[in-house]
Amino acid sequence: MMRSRTYASTVWRRVLLVEDDPRVRDSLTRAVREMGFEVRVTALADNALRLLERETHDILLVDVGPEQGGMPFLSRVRQQWPDVQTIVMTRLDDVELTRRSLNGSAADIDVLAKPCGLGELEVALDRARRRRMQRVPQALEPALPEPPEDVNPHDLTAADTRGSMSLEELERKHILATLEKNRGNRTLTAADLGISLRKLYYRLGQYQREGLLRR
Repeated sequence: MMRSRTYASTVWRRVLLVEDDPRVRDSLTRAVREMGFEVRVTALADNALRLLERETHDILLVDVGPEQGGMPFLSRVRQQWPDVQTIVMTRLDDVELTRRSLNGSAADIDVLAKPCGLGELEVALDRARRRRMQRVPQALEPALPEPPEDVNPHDLTAADTRGSMSLEELERKHILATLEKNRGNRTLTAADLGISLRKLYYRLGQYQREGLLRR
């Protein structure tokens, strides 16, 4: 049976994007997918509510303009789907007003000014994914993916084989192993992993700051 080329699981990466501007919507859709997330897209809040009722989503990425119903829409989502993590996009002039309107719940909601930078968006998505992992009961978490074919099973520790490594640790192990296989060539590594070069640089920067990768 053929295994997926990309080791990083899409678990906790299902994003529902609500944006009425077609150009912004298309741009965000491409960016979110390049960051390794699955994405469903709609222009209207009513459609978003129907999608949330029918399908499981981990993260809501929403423009809180008047077309989306603003705060009433967010309140309904948080009431009916409290585990769905929310990232709000709004005009720069409305960022503080939006935070105040969330009535103290902004601690677990990222509010981004439009147009937001891709790096800022990726950080917010990763933070929302981690919050989602913490909110979902452990019994509902899916099994960890099998190791990729190019990782030697003898390199796995006892903790690995018990499945106790986190998804982040497994992802890091695979990325670094692929980078070593390609003798540090980051372009080839990104291609082998099936991710964007920008995303690879972002991950390697994280590992460098954590002291897990030499500069």
